[in-house]
Amino acid sequence: MPKETDIRPFRVDMPDEAIADLRRRIAATRWPSRELVADRSQGVQLATIQELARYWATEYDWRACEARLNALPQFKLEIDGVDIHFIHVQSKHADALPLIMTHGWPGSVIELLEVVGPLTDPAAHGGRAEDAFDLVLPSLPGYGFSSEPAEVGWGPGRVARAWAELMHRLGYTRYVAQGGDQGASITDTMGRQAPAGLLGIHLNLLVTALGGGAMPAETEQERTALEQTKTFRTSGFGYFLEQATRPQTIGYALLDSPLALAAWMLDHDTDAYYKISRAFVDGQPSGGLTRDHILDNITVYWLTDTGASAARSYWESGRAQALAAGQVPPEVKLPVGFTTFPGEIFRAPRSWVEKSYPNVTYFHEVNQGGHFAAWEEPALFATEIRAAFKSLR
Repeated sequence: MPKETDIRPFRVDMPDEAIADLRRRIAATRWPSRELVADRSQGVQLATIQELARYWATEYDWRACEARLNALPQFKLEIDGVDIHFIHVQSKHADALPLIMTHGWPGSVIELLEVVGPLTDPAAHGGRAEDAFDLVLPSLPGYGFSSEPAEVGWGPGRVARAWAELMHRLGYTRYVAQGGDQGASITDTMGRQAPAGLLGIHLNLLVTALGGGAMPAETEQERTALEQTKTFRTSGFGYFLEQATRPQTIGYALLDSPLALAAWMLDHDTDAYYKISRAFVDGQPSGGLTRDHILDNITVYWLTDTGASAARSYWESGRAQALAAGQVPPEVKLPVGFTTFPGEIFRAPRSWVEKSYPNVTYFHEVNQGGHFAAWEEPALFATEIRAAFKSLR
């Protein structure tokens, strides 16, 4: 059995020189000319990134983010040669259900911080005590405060096994898992591996439909979703393709220029991009997508030098898919919950979710929120998680 000392407390404490260097590099940015279109079709707009740069260099306070992180119980634990950073918040309610939630790219544990309170202490946030969770929020290998893998092979399957090992070492014999974006891929894989103790999963991105797999297109809702996936693969796929094929190449820019990093991270999906742009240019944040929270996330990538190592996770996913080509993946027999958020890359219809998972025990379409659902709409997101796992308590 692992020793308790294997789990080490962790605090964030970045040197002042790193903050000063960040500001110097922002000031030294060489700017391109303005885009020749009135929308984002050529990429991140100059007005958006210049306002982000101004705020980042003159008003943003990293130490406030550091204090938020250090107010939570953070730890590190070596699993399979990688030092995994995780936040572990135990509810004051004795019968709380353990939940491991996985962030995505271009996110980090930062995008999940606003749901910690509502999930671990629901009574203080309009919920009921019996809906409480013990929350485990790990940083993916190569992201944030987790160390970089020193070898290839850290695809979704290996991360999923590491997460099961993490929950085992924390002493949890029954738990549930949740994820969106890259986290949805990890959580989907956990469902297929069905490790001992995993009761069910919840997703807010249907990864099984992203690659253009055969999905029904008979209803208006299905046809709309199909068109949205086609749009993603034709005009919203740039970051995905580069990171899946040449993460090292883009990594040089991401490690050398804070504004290259920021622009690369903003250029993810149309809905989130315009919401983030409005937060900076118009001073109109969308829920939790505030200027400070957005820069908290980008600054974590910058200060931990993880732009390239995080990008490699896409390469690893692509490699894993290539190695598994022609093999039918194991079915997810566990209970599956799914929430469709309207601003997501595509709005997954129930029929698609049920085609992907034979045991859908919860499905709900909500009326607000997008790709970064937990970040943008934490109260709504927490309500969905409580409802999705209610039957598994």
